[in-house]
Amino acid sequence: MHQLGFKVKKYFYFMKKIVVIGGGTGSFTILSGLKKYPVELTSIVSMMDSGGSTGILRDEFGVLPPGDVRRCLVALSDSTIMRELFEYRFKKGKALNGHTIGNLLLTALNEITGSDEEAILKASDILRIKGKVLPVTLDNCHLGAEFANGKKIIGEAKIGKQKVKHIFLTKKAKIFSEAKKAILEADLIILGPGDFYTSILPNLLVTGVTQAINKSKAKTVFVCNIMTKGETKGFKAKDFVEELSKYLQSIPDFVLMNNKKPSLRVIKRYKKEGSEFVEPNYFGIKRDLLRRTDYARHEPQKLAKEIIKLSKN
Repeated sequence: MHQLGFKVKKYFYFMKKIVVIGGGTGSFTILSGLKKYPVELTSIVSMMDSGGSTGILRDEFGVLPPGDVRRCLVALSDSTIMRELFEYRFKKGKALNGHTIGNLLLTALNEITGSDEEAILKASDILRIKGKVLPVTLDNCHLGAEFANGKKIIGEAKIGKQKVKHIFLTKKAKIFSEAKKAILEADLIILGPGDFYTSILPNLLVTGVTQAINKSKAKTVFVCNIMTKGETKGFKAKDFVEELSKYLQSIPDFVLMNNKKPSLRVIKRYKKEGSEFVEPNYFGIKRDLLRRTDYARHEPQKLAKEIIKLSKN
């Protein structure tokens, strides 16, 4: 009896590996959108924060700054109640006023496990995050800046209101081995959006980061900010790219810019704070990425959609 044999072709679907480098609100926004897609996400977070609850815990407990890590963990979690819990900020009480549950929990986990790395891993399990959150370095160092007027200051929280000439670290910091591995294995590396001199560029000052990015096979994407701040007063998209390229030691493969101006009411409110709309005057991808709120911020889903398109190139 003749037996028919059927050859079955096996198709393997490999998820794209996307690495987001930054911190703060910018990383939160981009991770919130990307987590809804079938991609392998890794968030590499700046460890230079020194203000507010983070600064206090850093000084008193000697931990790495938990604030930006907390926000990235929350962005990648699908648990509504845990997200709310981690972001809950005490508004009274001498000891707890200003602290978030997430910052306190990360600090407690550090005390229990004995390391910042383990604390983040345990918090990731608690929040059931999609992806990984990694510190850019495990070395404790601070960010410094020299302003256009020649004045120098130390401390991330003190930077942001004046035009920056350049930034530096108070001591040498080495890239965290897992962060290096993620960059080298990435298919796409995202830089930005976020506070330019305090959330994005500080990562590139860590020894080994730019080397890993430039050695990686991954394409690099710079997501330009929608509005300027004191540190980037007068910047247009081209200025952001040129300054980024100095620290990155290469030009990003893609530049993603928002070309939709916020409402006149929002523009006026930002102008009072010294902020202006960033003109998309660089060659690259220009899209309506604006979120329809009272703040000039990126819409997570619009941003994620464009990045997913780039990941397929």
